[in-house]
Amino acid sequence: MTADPPSEPRRMRLTGLHHVTAICRDLSRTTAFYRDVLGLALVEEGVNDDDPNTRHFWFGDAGATPGTLITFMEYPQLPDGVTGAGSVHHVAFTVDTADEQLAWRDYLRERGVGCTDVFDRGAFRSIYVRDPDGHIVEIATRGPGFAADRI
Repeated sequence: MTADPPSEPRRMRLTGLHHVTAICRDLSRTTAFYRDVLGLALVEEGVNDDDPNTRHFWFGDAGATPGTLITFMEYPQLPDGVTGAGSVHHVAFTVDTADEQLAWRDYLRERGVGCTDVFDRGAFRSIYVRDPDGHIVEIATRGPGFAADRI
């Protein structure tokens, strides 16, 4: 299905994803997973600007490049999340090759992190794990991607 072109040129445009923010129960466990297992850099430790009583950590590449960032706010007292409209299903990270993805699968399993087998999605391949709070984390291959005439 193709989208209809805009009726007039836009003066504004979105240029990419900056970051995704999620809620966790314990930032120590979250850091152990995202930094120590997945290898993301802990690029910022602080408090949330809107809720100064809440710790807020940022993970991403070493340069804290927008588009690589995932952040977590720590709320130990909140109930478990419920899947439904308005919730996020999963977050996907990218690897360059199918061989690298298989290496990730094996690495995760060797460390006791439950990991799915590879799913062939046609446009890319996926494996899935859950972080300590149950968020679904996908590791997807970069390509071949979607054909330009499909979107």
